[in-house]
Amino acid sequence: MGRFAVMTLTDAAAGRVNEIVEAREDAHGIRIGVKKGGCAGMEYTIDLVNEPQQGDDLVQHNGASVYIAPQAVMFLLGTQMDFEVTTLRTGFVFNNPNQTSACGCGESIELTPISEEKLRELQSSL
Repeated sequence: MGRFAVMTLTDAAAGRVNEIVEAREDAHGIRIGVKKGGCAGMEYTIDLVNEPQQGDDLVQHNGASVYIAPQAVMFLLGTQMDFEVTTLRTGFVFNNPNQTSACGCGESIELTPISEEKLRELQSSL
């Protein structure tokens, strides 16, 4: 069975990851995870990766390395990670098909893990 990317990165997101990594000589990339918290139930976590952890999924684009924490994979399948600068905020944006709702401030989200059926469809399309 082939491997599919858990998520994709836009050029803007990859560029920002590369900037972050270049500023820290011991960094290999960033790690994306999810945790319980916020008014909608879950929040994305972003941490610097000095050493990849066993079980992490790796997504690479334009030289940028983004590691996905194992417990986050089922919540992030099919997500596009972007980076945007607006008058109100600057940061990573997750266009996530598994998101069912978000709080008003946009800091927390409600996520439903991908269904077994959808996962099988993804795997069979490889």
